[in-house]
Parts: sequence; C-alpha cells; structure tokens
Amino acid sequence: MIARFTPALFWDTDINTLSETTHAAYIIVRVCMLGTWEDWLLLKEMYGLEKIKSELLNARFLDPKTLNFFSLILNIPKEKFRCFSFQPSVPRHWDY
Repeated sequence: MIARFTPALFWDTDINTLSETTHAAYIIVRVCMLGTWEDWLLLKEMYGLEKIKSELLNARFLDPKTLNFFSLILNIPKEKFRCFSFQPSVPRHWDY
C-alpha cells in the first residue's frame, strides 16, 4: 500500500523496506509535511485519524506550516505537540 503514495515522498528511502506498522510514524510525518491531497486521503484510509493524531503529537519535528495546520484542524494547541518545545541540536547562525 505504501507504493500507492506519491513516489517523491520517499525519494531517500527504499519503499520495499518500509513497513506500515514499524515505520508508521515516519510515513505519517512525511505524508503530512510533503504529501498531496490524494496522499492524505490514502493516509487516513491506512491509519485512521486517531493514529495520525497520536503520531503527530509525538513527532520530534514538524515544519511551522504543518504544525499550524494540524493544530487548527485537530483543534489542539500547538504547545501540546512535542515538536513545539523540542529544540533541534543543529546550531543556528551567529548574529553579528
């Protein structure tokens, strides 16, 4: 079923090694951040809204647009998402 997603979503991964159960968090986050409307419909069919919601709440990183969108759609404050308070370890550029 993973092969039905837009191939560009998993350009850096061999989709033959992805498992729908083991790699659910990876698939859900990738589709929510980069997928098309058809990918979203397929994702909801595969996992259901509760599983998607759970994985998004526990995701370590969501880009700001995705975070804002799902915060509004799911009616959950941004502060409840793990990625809202999680700081990446990549250092920022210095301000001169």
